[in-house]
Parts: sequence; C-alpha cells; structure tokens
Amino acid sequence: MTSYKAFHARSIEDRNGFWGEMAGLIDWNKPFSKVLDYSRPPFAKWYVGGETNLCHNAIDRHLGVRGEQKALVYISTETGEETSYTYRQLHAEVNRCAAILAGLGVGKGDRVIIYMPMIAEAAFAMLACARIGAIHSVVFGGFAAASLATRIDDARPKVMISADAGMRAGRAIHYKQLLDEAIDLAKFPPQKVVLVNRGIDKGMQVVAGRDLDYARLRSQNMNPQIPVTWLESNEPSYILYTSGTTGKPKGVQRDVGGHAVALAASMKYLYCGEPGGTMFTTSDIGWVVGHSYIVYAPLLVGMTTIMYEGVPIRPDPGIWWKIVSENEVSVMFSSPTAIRVLKKQDQSYLRKYDVSSLKHLFLAGEPLDETTHGWIADALGVPVIDHYWQTETGWPILTAVPGVEKTPIKLGSPSFPAFGYDLRLLRETDASEAEAEEKGVVAIVPPLPPGCMSTVWGDDQRFIDTYFTTFSARMVYTTFDWGIRDKDGYYFILGRTDDVINVAGHRLGTREIEEAIQTHTNVAEVAVVGVADQLKGQMPLAFAVLKDVSKIATPQLRAAHEQEIMATVDAKLGAIGRPSRVHFITLLPKTRSGKLLRRSIQALAEGRDAGDLTTIEDPGALEQIRAALAGK
Repeated sequence: MTSYKAFHARSIEDRNGFWGEMAGLIDWNKPFSKVLDYSRPPFAKWYVGGETNLCHNAIDRHLGVRGEQKALVYISTETGEETSYTYRQLHAEVNRCAAILAGLGVGKGDRVIIYMPMIAEAAFAMLACARIGAIHSVVFGGFAAASLATRIDDARPKVMISADAGMRAGRAIHYKQLLDEAIDLAKFPPQKVVLVNRGIDKGMQVVAGRDLDYARLRSQNMNPQIPVTWLESNEPSYILYTSGTTGKPKGVQRDVGGHAVALAASMKYLYCGEPGGTMFTTSDIGWVVGHSYIVYAPLLVGMTTIMYEGVPIRPDPGIWWKIVSENEVSVMFSSPTAIRVLKKQDQSYLRKYDVSSLKHLFLAGEPLDETTHGWIADALGVPVIDHYWQTETGWPILTAVPGVEKTPIKLGSPSFPAFGYDLRLLRETDASEAEAEEKGVVAIVPPLPPGCMSTVWGDDQRFIDTYFTTFSARMVYTTFDWGIRDKDGYYFILGRTDDVINVAGHRLGTREIEEAIQTHTNVAEVAVVGVADQLKGQMPLAFAVLKDVSKIATPQLRAAHEQEIMATVDAKLGAIGRPSRVHFITLLPKTRSGKLLRRSIQALAEGRDAGDLTTIEDPGALEQIRAALAGK
C-alpha cells in the first residue's frame, strides 16, 4: 500500500504508466496502441486504438462468475414495487431492449433520448444503447417541454424512450404530455417513441404510427442474443446536457474506454467497492451521479446497485436506512441537501435500523457544511467523505482516497485532488498560484484524466471557449469555482466564481457567508444571494430555515433572532460579510434533485423574473421568498 501523495504524484508524472495499469481493470476486445494522445490540446484521447464496450464490462463479463448474484434492485416507495434482477436476468432484459432499438433501425452512433422516471427500464435502456454502440442522452424526467425540445434538436435522436408518468412524493408527473409538447416544438423530432406504460396516467394519448408500447415490443423479443458492438475507446458513449451561461445547454460528451477505466478505478480506490457488495446511490439517472454511480460503476466491478424511486422522508424518514439494512449496503452515495433534510427529522428513525454493513457514506452535489458533516458522521459512526466534482468530469475531482490511504477527514472539506487531476488554485488576476489560506479559482492543468468530457457535443470550439480561455496567461480547465487550501493541504470549496458578491470592492463567496450563518445553533439550512445595491454594488441577503420556529413567534423575537444571526456572521467573517437582512422561511426553493435555485431567489430579490422553474420541487417555496421580500 502506497501513500496518497505518492499515488497521486505518479498519476501526474507518469500518466502512461499509471493509466496503462488502470486499463487492466476492464476488458478490452482489442488492445490500445497508445495510452494518451495529447497532440491537439486541450483535446485528450485515451487508450487510442483500443476497442471495448461499456455493456460488456458492466454485465457480460460477470455472467460466468456471478450470473445468479443480484445486479439491480429496483425499489419504489411511490408505487410500493420492489424487483431485483440477477446479472443473468439483467443481461436478458438489456438484450430485449437492445433488440427493440435495433428493430427500430438504431445502430452505432445513433442517438437515443431517454426521458424516464427512476424505473428499471431506464437502466435497461441506457445499457442497451451502450451494447449496440448507440449514444444515449438521458434528460431529467419532468424537464419542461421547451427544455426537452432544445435537447432534441441538439442531439437529433432517432428514437426516444419515455413513460406515461413518474411519481414523486405521491404526486404524478406526466412525462408523456411534456414529451408530446416538446416534439411539437422540436425541429428535428424522433421517428419513433417507445413508451413504458406504468398505468399512472390513465388518459395518456398515443400518437398512431409514432408511439410504440414497450411491453408489447418486449413480448416480441423475449430471447434475442444481440452481440456487443465493440467501439474504439474515444468514440462517444453518451451526451449529458448541463446548463450553459448563454442559455443554450452544453452537451457534455463522454468517451467509452476512458470512462470505463476511470469509473472502475474510482470504485476500487475511492469507494472501496468490492465484487458482491451493494451500492446505494440516491441520485437520479437524469444527473451525472446517476449515470456514473447508479448504472455504470457498481456494475463494472460486479456489485449490486440499488435504483430508488422516492424521497428520503416517505413513507417515513427511516426509509433509506431501512434499505441499507435490508440490502446490506456497503457503499452509500447521497447529497448534502438530502442529509440536511434528514437532520431535521426525529433521529430515532436512523437508530431503528442496523446499518453496520455500511463502510462509508459519500456526499456530493454542493458544498458540505461542517455542522451537517459532523452530524451525519456521528449518527452513522462511519467515515463520511465529501466529494467535489462536476457533470463535465464524470467522477470526483476532490476526495479522500481511502482505497489507497485512510487520511484523516476534515469536516466541510472534500480533502485532496483525486488521482489523475493536476489541480491548481489560481489567482484570477494573473493565473499565478495562490498560497495556502488564499482564495483562488479551482483549475485543472490539462490533459484532463480519463472519464472527463472529451468535448461539447457537435461543438469543439465551445469546449475550448467555455472551459479553457478564462486565463489568457495559460491554458487550464476552469471549474468556475472558488477554493482555498489550508496549511495541511486540505481543500475547501467556497462557491461559484459567478456566485461571488462584490460588496464595496470586497469579493465574498456566498458559500463563505452561508457557512458562517450555519454555525448558529438554530439554523438548519440557509441560502445567501448577492442583491444589487446602489451604494455598495451588491449586498448579501439571507434566507434561513430554522430548527425551532418558536424562537421567532413574535415580531420582537424575530427581530432579535435576526440580529443574533448577523452577530454570528460578524464574529466569523467581520461586518463586511453581514447580510442586509435575514429572512425566515420554512422551505428553500430547490430542484427535484436537491439543487438550490439561487438564481431564482436572486431574481426575485432584484424584482426580476424567476426564470425556468420546471424542475422545482415545491412551488410554495418561491411563494415564501416573495412573501418574505414583501414583508408579509
């Protein structure tokens, strides 16, 4: 066992040797001739000439050894359904779906948009695309019609796969209606739409000649043997859209070989995932975490993966720990937002279940505050490892690496750069390197490691312009996040560079102020936004969810509590970080995946339109923001 520092250093200083060895974690149909081709910066090609296939590596290669082991466990607390599939059964279902797609003329390089709820068929569809060399683009279920239409026109799918509806917190989300509207808006609509009819939308309209029933097509393809389509390592495996500053979403394009190797390596060295173990990732397949750590990575290493449709507090706040206990989950992956939700519930729900099978809990999605980090680590009694990464990278940038060395955990810190990432903190003025305890822009010196995006779908120039031109002095990949490194080498993420508040010439990250407010003992959650101010340019404005609302039961108590929280910020950051107001609400506006709608909050505070709210979890949260701003 080597040290983390030596392991990381080798991954940077001897890329060919390091990543050449990591390639042995997956099967290759044809060996690669070159580990890395970086002849055209910033475009990196990994495992040049090698041929492999994600579906083969996720399913087929395990059939001989663990064919009867559970591969996928599907649990829906929305419908009460629970179904498990062995590797052999999953292989059969994926072959059936692959036969359906092939029968509709889908082949290598064709795009398939998957617009589905968290149901097993969504995983079948992703793996079926990988099997036949088609490029899948999973769009988060429930995206508005206009947003879906934009993605249709960019990807130009031959086929779309969807469902009548999804369920969340007992409410139906009618996918088919949204899909029909999107296809009407699209310039390049698909030829066929395959629909999983769950029986939720009783009035679902079917378009004759275009819409096809998944169950009927499956019954016609019960025993197909669809051969794997071997792909050159750098051919695209999928497109996943992420927000663009121009309003047009960017299609993050992922390769095949580098993607498979990076995920397999991360499972071994970051997650300590072992064949036969079980991984429970609470994300959605519409987001990158769901791609990487629900569908592909656990299966690549021969684990059982859990796919969950539901929320963390329904039917009660113990549901996740019940799943951990009953399935002997060894690796769990969730988000800080979800843990903060659970922190507000009765802790007896957590203590009710035996979670001794759990080795680690990993959290990612937004910065993790120290209070929440400490609470869940104490509650579970296992290491809780914070991660920092992006849709663009596909796997963690900053993390502890317990499979190499069990380094001490610092609360609120995602620890160190993952192997393969030549990470720097750069001063925004001249791209020089920041010192310890000095804030800088989190940047990566290319080439990006395997598994990261290879380009923007259909737009190489946008890839360069978006990610590699922030600094004129040097070509580096910019994350657009502020970070700081302490004297011990631990990193902390302070928030987006475009979430910076400029108060009378002082630049403050919203995250820094939120961290300060979060230390107040009665604050459960908080969001801080920068609001235009005629005198100072911008001023921070805070919206806090309290643990005990009785402490603001009267106007006098409310005012006193607000002053108390401001004094907490003064003590942590100085008066310059003090919010102009602290508004008290019971719910922060978030997307259904738990992302805070900062820009919508800021827009309302500045009297502007709140923007696209189609993915909001609860519209009532924004109404609370409006009421608070109006002084109601």
